[in-house]
Amino acid sequence: MIRVHHLEKSRSHRILWLLEALELEYDIEVYQRDPKTQQAPDALKKVHPLGKSPVITDGELTVAESGAIIDYLVNRYGKERFQPSAENSNEWVNYRYWMHYAEGSLMPLLVMGLVFSQIPKQSPWFVRPIAQGISGTVQKRFLQPQLKQHLGMIESHLKAHGNFAGEFPSGADVQMSFPMQAVAATQSLDAFPAITAFVARIQQDPAWQRVVERAGPLTMPGE
Repeated sequence: MIRVHHLEKSRSHRILWLLEALELEYDIEVYQRDPKTQQAPDALKKVHPLGKSPVITDGELTVAESGAIIDYLVNRYGKERFQPSAENSNEWVNYRYWMHYAEGSLMPLLVMGLVFSQIPKQSPWFVRPIAQGISGTVQKRFLQPQLKQHLGMIESHLKAHGNFAGEFPSGADVQMSFPMQAVAATQSLDAFPAITAFVARIQQDPAWQRVVERAGPLTMPGE
């Protein structure tokens, strides 16, 4: 039996989505964030030394990191589904690119945006105006222009292909689902209709709806 070590307000919803799409049986062990620090509890360190989520256990095997978990599940249980064949070189390269891009390029930008948005809220009142000014400057001059560039690239790809690689939902779609949902939850996507359609497609997928019924809706850190 596969067990998902599921931290609230984390990226592990996408692992549940893949498990539902694969039609695999699994258990969920839910962990709550510390209400003050919003960090994962120490109990997760008993599963993996870094104490991060998502982590799965499959028998005696422990797999951490979203990309590694998706690769493991698709290759072990996918039965040649959920990823393009290596014989289809263009789609295979697309698949690998988006699998690595999600956490390697896009998520650091989104996490940085979250951190800077929280700095004024966590600052003492007497330095809050200065913290707000610094945060706003970084957001306006660096983070938002960078994010706009990334979203433009993603929009072009989705407009041309409909999803990220292979048949929907591929492992790449699963990996990209969290950052796309995070963007949709934090800002207007009126200028990005293809991204909007992709997020709606996730929410309409029966496997995703089963996740929401079982684990609740996806919420973001800071909400």
